[in-house]
Amino acid sequence: MHAMLGDTMSEPATAISIRYNVAPSREAWELPEGPVPESTTHHDAAEHIEQVLEEWVRRTGRNARIVYSLAVKWDPGHRGRGVDPDVCVLEPPPEEEHLRSLRTWEPGHVVPRVCFEVVSENHPYKDYAEVPERYAAMGTAELVVFDPLRAGPVALGGPVLLQIWRRTDASTFERVYFGEGPAFSAELGAWLHPDGARLRFTDDREGTRPWLTPLERALADTERALTDKDRERDEKERALTDKDRERTLREAAERRIRELEEKLGGR
Repeated sequence: MHAMLGDTMSEPATAISIRYNVAPSREAWELPEGPVPESTTHHDAAEHIEQVLEEWVRRTGRNARIVYSLAVKWDPGHRGRGVDPDVCVLEPPPEEEHLRSLRTWEPGHVVPRVCFEVVSENHPYKDYAEVPERYAAMGTAELVVFDPLRAGPVALGGPVLLQIWRRTDASTFERVYFGEGPAFSAELGAWLHPDGARLRFTDDREGTRPWLTPLERALADTERALTDKDRERDEKERALTDKDRERTLREAAERRIRELEEKLGGR
């Protein structure tokens, strides 16, 4: 594992690197048996990420599945250990429709391509320090850590809104971004923009081409349809106005002609 201290947007001369080994499995990585309570902000942030990615899969036709809080295990010798990403991308997904956990030693159970963690107020130190180690051991290609409440500990350089960790080779998992955003996800080909309690996805750094949830897309389509109808109505009104103006001018001209004809006829 390779950890970068400080935002990688800083000058290279100020960057400091720390490299250390991570055990493939630790006793502390035992997964809880029951659901872990979460705040409404945490739930809404994770749900929005899930919905955006589900629409991305539908729109692009990818052979992928987006899952929420699914346990991922990679050590067959200690099957209770692992990590449960708030959201992750399975590409390709296992064939099972009812998936209780991902077990990477089983056929068809591949390591999630990219995972998302929303920092919890209840255990921010774990989300900043321990969680990246688990993903390093798991073998994921990319990890995004989103801290909408800025709950992360100052002792670890935080809090910051956004972190991106990326696998650079078979044995190195590197923090490539640590800051306020936007930042680029190489695995998704998208720019990530912290926006209050939500993480926005866009095609461009400026954020002008957003990825939308199904509801956001429906609202955008409705608004666009209404705009088209308004434009059509305005064009019709302008056409009627032009016709009215033309008719008024024609009638005035005809009256003037009749007046002239009457004067000439009276001579």
